Amino acid sequence: MKVLCLTLMLAGEVVHAQTTEIRLNTIGFLPDEPKQATIAAACTNFTVVRQGDGKVVFSNSVTGPHLNQDTDEQLYTADLSALHELGAFQLDVPGVGRSAPFRIGRDIYNEPFYTVMRGMYLWRCGMAVSSTNHGIVYAHEACHTNDAWLDLVDGGHTKTNSTKGWHDAGDYNKYVVNAGVTVGVMLRAWEDFGPVIRTIALHLPDARASTPEYLTEIKWELEWLLTTQAPDGSVYHKVSTRKFGGFIVPEAEDTPRYFAPWGSAATAQFVAMMAMAARDFRPFEPAFADQCLQAAWKSYRFLQPHPEDHRPDQSQFSTGTYQVRDTDGRLWAAAELWEATGNVDCLRDFETRCRAVKGVFDVRWDYGNVKNLGELTYLFSDRSGRDKALVALLRMNLLTAADSLLQARDAHSYARPAGTVYSWGGNGIVARQVVLLQAAHRISPKLEYVTASLDALGHLLGRNYYGRSFVTGTGYKPPLHPHDRRSGAQNLPEPWPGYLVGGSNPGATNWQDVQANFRVNEIAINWNSALIYALAGFINGPHEQ
Repeated sequence: MKVLCLTLMLAGEVVHAQTTEIRLNTIGFLPDEPKQATIAAACTNFTVVRQGDGKVVFSNSVTGPHLNQDTDEQLYTADLSALHELGAFQLDVPGVGRSAPFRIGRDIYNEPFYTVMRGMYLWRCGMAVSSTNHGIVYAHEACHTNDAWLDLVDGGHTKTNSTKGWHDAGDYNKYVVNAGVTVGVMLRAWEDFGPVIRTIALHLPDARASTPEYLTEIKWELEWLLTTQAPDGSVYHKVSTRKFGGFIVPEAEDTPRYFAPWGSAATAQFVAMMAMAARDFRPFEPAFADQCLQAAWKSYRFLQPHPEDHRPDQSQFSTGTYQVRDTDGRLWAAAELWEATGNVDCLRDFETRCRAVKGVFDVRWDYGNVKNLGELTYLFSDRSGRDKALVALLRMNLLTAADSLLQARDAHSYARPAGTVYSWGGNGIVARQVVLLQAAHRISPKLEYVTASLDALGHLLGRNYYGRSFVTGTGYKPPLHPHDRRSGAQNLPEPWPGYLVGGSNPGATNWQDVQANFRVNEIAINWNSALIYALAGFINGPHEQ
């Protein structure tokens, strides 16, 4: 990547060209937290200038160079942590150029949180949606109001209601397993950061005074999930067209959509989601909480005489499979149902399963390995009856996992907590690692856990090999061509906003802002939910959980 360093004269004013060789969190920094930028060009010093009057407010020397292994770059680090002044700034590096503008303020993550949450609303299936970002109106009419046919689940050529829910990703289908980690992480955010989340008005069309808007958004997904439960308690794996549809607006997709057969992973994760929802909605909508809890029990009881890892037959589909083991889902289900009810059998079920996996926390986790969610629920529970030795093991393993993220962050010149490992949805994994870092900070407060959480956000918002934000409509040079059927169909000046793209895969330098490259540029609800959690921890600045 070449350095861009131009100085122009416009109407007598010196205008410094911005360069992506200066790579930092393009949203900005919290006033009293560490502030660093990575520079991909030889340099010795830098200044920070205030936007508007161009006044130099800070200067310092850089450190480096340091070889960054995964990008094979010699990189320098600019540390501006001592700058606490509020406002809008740019970092100026002699011989290199100026950075993208950034802010220092206590509320820098409020607007991104709002935008990403509005992205969830814009993903709604079964209703007309509309939102404005950067002066552009994003809207579609009610879609997929005929969901869904039972032909492929031995229901004959009949149909039952399965409307609502979120479109899963760049396509318009709906998958229970991917809903699992999505709803689980979002409800985890509510349980960890609910009071500050409530300070952000989401302007939802179905907002009710009795229910926080954040929960109202999640309820749209939960109400769809309730339609996937079969009469016997098993849960259908997905609602989907047989093949992926084209790049058309959702209301134009009238291809028949079908339930896929039940799966034990989907059923187990359904139990966990419904049990969490029963707890979290109880203070606001007790009748809905009861409905969720009854559904959770029904599916949990179905699973008991069906201990096999039952994989659904998806041979009639070529859409997303989300075919995963049910081991983690069953562990998570037992934990959440115990936390919701205090049932001793559920407690013993969880503890047996947790001991079998040695209470390990996965540092790279997604829809296929959700046991972290169950382990966190158990670890932070106020209920009596927990095994003290298992609590101690989980506590130790959580800190070990969090410390390994610190080590990876410290060894990486872009401060990436995921280190040098890249994969499908790697950006979502980076954001989801914040769940572990924040949890570790709760049980053993350490500033580094907080700074690593901020570094994860920084990486996603511009401190990366590309010097760009990975979130549509947010930050500097965000993706313009995500793998998203709405964006591709409507050809608006900017794509639909508030979506984290998957990111570089299989290496650090493989990302392309190309619509067709779904391997790196697709969007998905599970990645967005992880970003929502990461942002929620810093609404109005850092705070106690």
